Amino acid sequence: MSKLTIAQLDLAGRRVFLRADLNAPLDRGTVTDDTRLRAVVPTIQYAVKAGASVVLASHLGRPKGKPTPEFSLRPIGEHLQSLLDQRVELAPDCVGEATSARARALTAGQVLLLENLRFHAEEEANDDGFAQALAALADCYVNDAFAAAHRAHASIAAITKYLQPAAAGLLMQQELSALGRILEAPDKPLVAILGGAKVSDKLTLVEHLLGRVDALLIGGGMAFTFLRALGHAVGRSLVEPDQLETARRTLDAARRRGVALVLPVDAVVADGLDSAQGRAVGVRDIPAGQMGLDIGPNTVARFTEALSGARTIVWNGPMGVFEKKPFAAGTLALAKAVAGSPAFTVIGGGDTVAAVSQAGVADKIDYISTAGGAFLEFLEGRKLPGVEALTDAA
Repeated sequence: MSKLTIAQLDLAGRRVFLRADLNAPLDRGTVTDDTRLRAVVPTIQYAVKAGASVVLASHLGRPKGKPTPEFSLRPIGEHLQSLLDQRVELAPDCVGEATSARARALTAGQVLLLENLRFHAEEEANDDGFAQALAALADCYVNDAFAAAHRAHASIAAITKYLQPAAAGLLMQQELSALGRILEAPDKPLVAILGGAKVSDKLTLVEHLLGRVDALLIGGGMAFTFLRALGHAVGRSLVEPDQLETARRTLDAARRRGVALVLPVDAVVADGLDSAQGRAVGVRDIPAGQMGLDIGPNTVARFTEALSGARTIVWNGPMGVFEKKPFAAGTLALAKAVAGSPAFTVIGGGDTVAAVSQAGVADKIDYISTAGGAFLEFLEGRKLPGVEALTDAA
């Protein structure tokens, strides 16, 4: 996917509208996880070093189209100042004459942070007039918000009709390169690991991956729908009855394609999420009154063996309720197995990123995507509005 990048722009003396994803968690006005802020710093620094001024834009939370003090980007700007080691001025709004005046007054190297884009309902409506007002603040457009690229919003899609060229930032470029490598030309064997709660959430992804992967490992709550489809009694484990036939078709499709679809052989079971401990049992032996909340040690060994010959691994979704200590072992063990593989490894999704961080192996993963929904939709083969809107490279 060849798109124009920031490195191909002449930025000297220009104002860059930089759409970032600064949607970081806050606690009483303090940023509690600055992963997404750190991710955009290299692009800001690149633009500043190239002689540009930066009009930085993002959403934060869901303020429902009206100004809401708790969703102000002020604490984000203050945290960014410390990361950039330079002043980041906060505009009073993202549009309007006062904001326009501040944008026009920028000199090379300065950074102006617009107030929350979602304080205006027109942002999520992909409104042309709002997009045009945003476009008037700058001379060129750079999108570094891959995590929001699946949204057809004004600052992501419509703005590019009025502000050209539209280039990918350094983070966007890295995301497209890493994920494109999985879909377009992966080193084989390619193994995908999927977890999380529901088959229905990842049905399209499973179907798309079956035509590309050599093995598909399925854990988490979604595995129990597949196990039930095979005739196993799974106690009170999470099952989607309306997806049983879909699971059977998926299993048949994997067999026809020669794809190894690997399911758990044991699970850590307990009476419920608040149980102080669980115990591992075979998937044929889950008690009627208990539920599976993690993969068991035999499954960890089986999954690890399935990864042993892989040259590319992509992982989304935890293997159990890893936020609860009694049910974290499977996910953390798998994180260490993925990190220890010589394969090119890519992970995405907030829970999966949290799991590899908790396991202490984040620095051993080749690429950690900042995205959740966009990561999944890209791997499903969907066209993302934020990517499609970028200018094609010459």
